[in-house]
Amino acid sequence: MGSWISSIMGPEREAEGHDTGLGYLPENCVAEVMLHLDPLEICRAARLSRAFRGAASADFVWETKLPKNYGHLMELASDEKSPCKKTSLCKKEIYARLCRPNPFDGGTKEFWLEKSSGGICLSISSKALLITGIDDRRYWKYLPTEESRFHMIAYLKQIWWFEVDGEIDFCFPAGTYSLFFRLHLGRASKRFGHRICSSEHIHGWDKKPVRFQLSTSNSQQTLSQCYLGDPGSWILYYAGDFVADRCNVATKLKFSMTQIDCTHTKGGLCIDSVLICPKGFRQGKVCSTRV
Repeated sequence: MGSWISSIMGPEREAEGHDTGLGYLPENCVAEVMLHLDPLEICRAARLSRAFRGAASADFVWETKLPKNYGHLMELASDEKSPCKKTSLCKKEIYARLCRPNPFDGGTKEFWLEKSSGGICLSISSKALLITGIDDRRYWKYLPTEESRFHMIAYLKQIWWFEVDGEIDFCFPAGTYSLFFRLHLGRASKRFGHRICSSEHIHGWDKKPVRFQLSTSNSQQTLSQCYLGDPGSWILYYAGDFVADRCNVATKLKFSMTQIDCTHTKGGLCIDSVLICPKGFRQGKVCSTRV
């Protein structure tokens, strides 16, 4: 839809010395056109002329790009839940604020608007997950890293019973969402400025598949399984989809990842986070699971 933008200031405005180009349309007319553009196209169009720049800041344009429950999301994103602070922002500024990573629950979770579509994405750190044996240094330890948005991952050296559980209550805008576990086989580090990956503790993941489960407070359930592979790469392992139909009512999610066959140990796995995003949106390498 944005292909017309580069030709808006066409040569017709020079005909007979009159300003007839689309760049000279009244600001309210331009704003009506912008209702049909996505946020990135609106920002590009704002560079064309003063009228386009003014229209690109109109509240009624940006309100159509915001989730219906943006007021609740702004409260969650704001350190100070002052009505004055919220009302002082125009809709374009609210959109920009929500597009930034917005931490909550002590910084163990983040949500943000995906810029091109305006869909809500949410990430849950390994610190917010219930990991069996996490406090026993023989099995697990937390490692600092620049490869996580939370700057910390959980690293499994070796264990018999592998189980990771989590839950969250969140007011998702209406739509269909997918849930992924972001995992990495092997321990990554840097040497002389180059990324390397140690496979020292990797074992056991080829013997039995990992089982993924997802359920919601309104009785939606999914179950799938997958063998873990591709050492050295961060992979989003698909756990399932769910539908949120009321943006002002919190959807409670419960999710898990298990491999509890105690006939063998497994190890060498990094757990970064759980990612929830609109169905179809991809943010990295994805591995589909099977039922």
